[in-house]
Amino acid sequence: MKFKNVVIESFAYDISSEIVTSIQIEERLAPLYQRLKLPEGRLELMTGIISRRQWPTGTKPSDLSSAAAKKLFLNSKIKKDEIDLLIHASVCRDFLEPATASVVHANLELSAHAMIFDLSNACLGVINAIVVAGNMIENGQIKSALIVSGENGGPLIEGTIEKLLNDPLIDRKNIKKYIANLTIGSAATAILLTHKSLSPESPQILGGSVQTDSSANHLCRGDGNTHSLVMETDSEELLKYGVILAQSTWQKLKAELNWNNDTPQLVLTHQVGTAHEKLSLESLELTHKKTFRTYPTFGNTGSSALPITLMMASEAGALVKGDKVALLGIGSGLSSIMLGVQW
Repeated sequence: MKFKNVVIESFAYDISSEIVTSIQIEERLAPLYQRLKLPEGRLELMTGIISRRQWPTGTKPSDLSSAAAKKLFLNSKIKKDEIDLLIHASVCRDFLEPATASVVHANLELSAHAMIFDLSNACLGVINAIVVAGNMIENGQIKSALIVSGENGGPLIEGTIEKLLNDPLIDRKNIKKYIANLTIGSAATAILLTHKSLSPESPQILGGSVQTDSSANHLCRGDGNTHSLVMETDSEELLKYGVILAQSTWQKLKAELNWNNDTPQLVLTHQVGTAHEKLSLESLELTHKKTFRTYPTFGNTGSSALPITLMMASEAGALVKGDKVALLGIGSGLSSIMLGVQW
């Protein structure tokens, strides 16, 4: 896919002030660690995640998404009544029905003409939403789209700790499928896409590529609500299948945009942890390129991970006008979307 007229007019994020360290989680799991004779510090050592943010259990995803969007409108030239499309794209949602986007629409007091819906695709939701909204802008159906995500990993972490402490059947082998739960963080993001004519100097979405390997859909599955989440992950197999899928998606992106491995000035991977980042960059032969990380202090923030990393990279001065950025998105299922952005 290629875009000629889709730009990122503005963006914003919101994070909780509550910091939960990997050490604190292990302290709570001390009885389990002692029973299984697990070494302290293994969580941070295995993942590279020092801490993550956490909102209280029961915090509504719509409130998180709305807070990020309200920050966005403080700096956007586009007014709320000019929004043509609102997509709520996070894993976390208020309820099954109606769309969480309807609550965000009401919170923001958007126009009645704005189309709304939820888009769910695990950690790839926001990137999927960029593609969907981008195509609608490119085809002249709309001029502006607000994409929001409100991820709260708190219920998953709390539920996992309770499970690990109270299930006598947990052993050194089956504990592995719960480790990924303890890496999940929390963050809310908002991105406003518009037609280039409305903001000609803004970063441009150049296009991207899509690949899917649905044979791996069983490797990571979760369920629950805003008060209690559950998830089991075969992290090793998921990483293996994910790298293979990423390789084919990257080759397709380079062909689509006429890029090579030296083209992007910045390469951003999905923020899972050190092992995922290392293997991804090595397998795509991109270890020589500059990257930016949020997972050490924010953990894996789901669909907000790539967007907030791009936003924080911009804030930190890691991007200058004209730089090309590769966004290497992947979500359990497995799906991969990689986008090229010119700053």
